Amino acid sequence: MPKYYEFKIAGYYLYFTTHCIVECMHVHASDRSLTEPGSAKFFVRKDGSSIVQNRGILNDREIRQIQAYIKENYLEMYDKWARYSSMGFYGEE
Repeated sequence: MPKYYEFKIAGYYLYFTTHCIVECMHVHASDRSLTEPGSAKFFVRKDGSSIVQNRGILNDREIRQIQAYIKENYLEMYDKWARYSSMGFYGEE
């Protein structure tokens, strides 16, 4: 599972799986075990804003912190995503 960063944001790793690269760019947020079932999932738009598809175990504060982090760093994150996937941002055709 490729991580966007080796450090945690709001207590969670931000990552994606090589199984999910057939979808548009998104970010999973999960604890140290990187468990897919308990992870939150954020679809990322081309302006850096994000849509929460699944909140997992995150509370509202953690979701806001992660969305703010994604907004500030989405281009760098997209570079990592694009190494594995040809899919673009959420909402692009």
